[in-house]
Amino acid sequence: MEIKARKSIAVLVGSLRKESLNRKLAGVLIELAPDSLDLEIVEIGNLPLYNEDLDQDPPEEWTAFREKIIKADGLLLVTPEYNRSTSAALKNAIDVGSRPYMKNVWNNKPAAVISLSPGAIGGFGANHHLRQSLVCVNASVMAQPEMYIGGAGNLFDKNGKLIDSSMEELIHKFFRSYNRWLSHFIE
Repeated sequence: MEIKARKSIAVLVGSLRKESLNRKLAGVLIELAPDSLDLEIVEIGNLPLYNEDLDQDPPEEWTAFREKIIKADGLLLVTPEYNRSTSAALKNAIDVGSRPYMKNVWNNKPAAVISLSPGAIGGFGANHHLRQSLVCVNASVMAQPEMYIGGAGNLFDKNGKLIDSSMEELIHKFFRSYNRWLSHFIE
């Protein structure tokens, strides 16, 4: 019997706050991921702001980040919504990975976006703004299902554990679709 290798998935969390709802969700995603996926958070908070002047001798953090994204089979981006957009940290990570010219690490990477917000519309604006940026750098963004999670302040206990069983089922459904999406790109 042939054993299939697990797909490595780089998880980027748009909120830098240690106790952020987005980071808690990323932890839940790692916990609930199917055996076929190996999710790992790739930190973005240490990335210096993108500045083209630094491309000739890039900061070590940029190089390490780019290498992690290149090695990943797929991407999962978890974003908060700040002023109807994604976070500056997540946008900076996209900019850092898209350069230098012709060395875009996002190119043809299968990606999915999940937005999470305490508000009712679940980060709809951030989700779509992030999708727009990912399409621009030629990441292949999963179209459906779109994942907007509202009312996020009531989803976790004080230890970051998911307390909403309907959300757990939604995450399992999301992963079934995400696995099918990845299979179009990865053998």
